Amino acid sequence: MSDTPAGLFLGQSDEGQDQALLFHRANRHGVVAGATGTGKTVTLQILAQGFSDAGVPVFCADVKGDLSGISQIGTPNEKLLARAADMGLALTPSAAPTVFWDLYGQKGHPIRTTVSEIGPVLMARMLDLNEVQEGVLTVVFHVADQEGLLLLDIDDLRSLLAYVGENAERIGREVGHVAPASIAAVQRAILQLEQQGGAAFFGEPALKLEDVIRVGLDGRGQVNVLDSTRLMNSPRLYAAFLLWLLSELFEQLPEVGDPEKPRLVFFFDEAHLLFNDAPRALLEKVEQVVRLIRSKGVGVYFVTQNPADIPDSVLAQLGNRIQHALRAYTPSEQKGLKAAAQSFRPNPAFDTAEAIQALGVGEALVSVLDDKGAPTVVARTRIRPPASRLGPATEAERAAVIAASPVQGRYEPVLDRESAEEVLAARHAAVEREAEVQADLKAQGRVKGGAGAAQDHDGDDVRPAPARRKRTSNRQTPMEALTKSVRRTAGSTLTRELLRGVLGSLRRR
Repeated sequence: MSDTPAGLFLGQSDEGQDQALLFHRANRHGVVAGATGTGKTVTLQILAQGFSDAGVPVFCADVKGDLSGISQIGTPNEKLLARAADMGLALTPSAAPTVFWDLYGQKGHPIRTTVSEIGPVLMARMLDLNEVQEGVLTVVFHVADQEGLLLLDIDDLRSLLAYVGENAERIGREVGHVAPASIAAVQRAILQLEQQGGAAFFGEPALKLEDVIRVGLDGRGQVNVLDSTRLMNSPRLYAAFLLWLLSELFEQLPEVGDPEKPRLVFFFDEAHLLFNDAPRALLEKVEQVVRLIRSKGVGVYFVTQNPADIPDSVLAQLGNRIQHALRAYTPSEQKGLKAAAQSFRPNPAFDTAEAIQALGVGEALVSVLDDKGAPTVVARTRIRPPASRLGPATEAERAAVIAASPVQGRYEPVLDRESAEEVLAARHAAVEREAEVQADLKAQGRVKGGAGAAQDHDGDDVRPAPARRKRTSNRQTPMEALTKSVRRTAGSTLTRELLRGVLGSLRRR
């Protein structure tokens, strides 16, 4: 059997029954679980290429680098050909139309988004902040919104943190106390993120979803492979990025209900990293997105070692389940094994818990949703061989795929437009220039309340003489009255003497 318009062929059960994942139930989500080395990556590769052949775009993370082989034509060995023949599968080696992505821009096209789009909750998750520090980060985002400051990259966030610290008293009166110690802690966390290379993720041009949800002219969906070999060294950044992308899909895609096939299938590998030590608010967000994104036509498949890694509230929404082998040596592992077995609809032909431990490489317990949306009875299944290469692509092969990519050159150049850092730097420069002008005026003694007189090089006072103050009243001062009295007296005496001289001369004549 091969893939049909109705479903994706997964493999064949021990009873000879074909196991297929129905496309119109694929948006009901799923889980692929199993211990290391049991074949989870191959199953993910089969699912990704099967959806692609059906015209469904796929986004998946390549944690170990093996998934890159999906971009290359397979060369099946005799064992794989024999398994395909036993299943009646017409195995035609082929490669999937692949686009490689990399947050660091080294093994794929760079992926960026802005700090504003990430938001304070996921940013706090990336920075591993406590509740108080997350509150400070929320204040920073609030100030950015209030003052119209764009938060595009890490430098913008750092500048705005400094701005909030400098104006903590004013801002604190509006939104609550902002402790300098908390601001310093957030700054240190940002520095750690930069040292891990996380700063490359923030900036522009930001990723456009249409470059991920793409169907080629041949009708096959694009397989987006995120190289995560380096990203796994920053597990919180990895988990936060995938959750951000999932949230963007949820917010931007329109409602479509239950389509004949998904609009996009999203594989979240190493899913336990998303839930480890996650705060309750983040878990609630994940649960909400997984529950509601189904109506957007997006199927989410978590890939993890044990289903117990996924909270029950999320696990309950995963209808399609593929369980590879688990080992149970410790009490906690036995507990996880029991939980995994109980999550399946039991098959009277075997004990589910025992079967999980006895599975070989390339075998799995499979239970998918039927036409009515009910889970099928669990079946022990041999997984089909892939049509693409088992194992990683070479560096030269990867480079060739990147060069022929439909988005080649679109995200490589970095766009640096005016944002919070530049605006705040301009404000600070303007304040400094004003301070310099005031200082110069004081030095010249031209500013009211200046600090003393200006002096020349010899130390002499060269301050200009103060201008005569204008009278503010018509009343005479005592000195003015005395001066006028003296003038009048002197004038009267002189007048009398002149008159006496004139009259005397007239008498003598």
